[in-house]
Amino acid sequence: MISKEMLIHALSTVKDPDFQKNIIALDMINTIQMNETTVSLNIKLAMPNDLSKDKIEKEIKRVLSSIGVPHVSVTFTAMSSEERQSLTQQLKASMTTPSGLPKLLRPESGVTFLAITSGKGGVGKSTVTINLATAMARMGLKVGILDADLYGYSIPNMMGIQQKPIQIDHMTLPVYSHGIKVMSIGLFATENQSITWRGPMLNKWIKNFIVNTFWGELDYLLIDLPPGTGDIAIDIATLIPQAKELIVTTPHSVASHVATRAGAMARHTKHDILGVIENMAYYREKDGSKNFLFGKGGAEKLAFKLQTEVIARIPFGKPEESLTASVYDEDTYIGEVFQSLAQDVIYRTKMRTQDDKEQNTNK
Repeated sequence: MISKEMLIHALSTVKDPDFQKNIIALDMINTIQMNETTVSLNIKLAMPNDLSKDKIEKEIKRVLSSIGVPHVSVTFTAMSSEERQSLTQQLKASMTTPSGLPKLLRPESGVTFLAITSGKGGVGKSTVTINLATAMARMGLKVGILDADLYGYSIPNMMGIQQKPIQIDHMTLPVYSHGIKVMSIGLFATENQSITWRGPMLNKWIKNFIVNTFWGELDYLLIDLPPGTGDIAIDIATLIPQAKELIVTTPHSVASHVATRAGAMARHTKHDILGVIENMAYYREKDGSKNFLFGKGGAEKLAFKLQTEVIARIPFGKPEESLTASVYDEDTYIGEVFQSLAQDVIYRTKMRTQDDKEQNTNK
């Protein structure tokens, strides 16, 4: 005979797909009814939607079947306003320290912040961000992208994202795409709306993305910075001084020359530069030979000036997954290049983090 305690234990392994916490901890079970052949459950949802319902129902039926329940019936109801408020308070409490600081930003959070920057637009910075994040997610890591390029937001369109973020009482849940949590002003804008804010409003939105977004568990948060050295880059440096930077350029001398300024700012703000990524480095011919359309040497000059190294050269290519998503399939040549880059970045961040810990211990 299956007891109620056995049911609760099994159900504690079922996670809400939006909050990534188990349905017992979130107090989502409204009623449980049992007889000899059937267990009937009514589940409370903060934001009822068909996708969440389908995922939760399938997972409940799977875990209860594994402990011998022959038939499972799952129905759903919406949380009351009081229940939603209680859930929001619980989630916000898990996001902040008693003093109100985001736990995400504390050293013990275990999150590695990677700021991807460039000196000018058009060098493929966002493409690098998306594909590096995707490669990391394919390795089983928990990855998020914060699209901090508020004027030139492009991440949602490049990833083929159509849905809007879920918002509950001033708290926002990131959108999932390609196994990555994504937050962007583009998820709120309508019809390619232009953003005309100035410094204080930009700062407010960047803080909102950090403080009022329920990122949940993360291993890496990649921040797609706007090109150059403006207000947003300064705000990110202030909010996340522990961020490490990757600088994207092309082989062209002008792009690499301008990127020196972004690197100089990283040095000024004490951000650790992991390396230079050369995008559009060459075109790979059918016979495997390389055609250097933009010339050579720009990335090396940039790396020399910044006292770092070129850690990847990304060739020209066309994503294969769809006409809208700028994500390379993992089995393509460029997909393999990004997979190698992801492994290198993970190694470098671990080594730098270990060095930082040793330095702090010796102080």
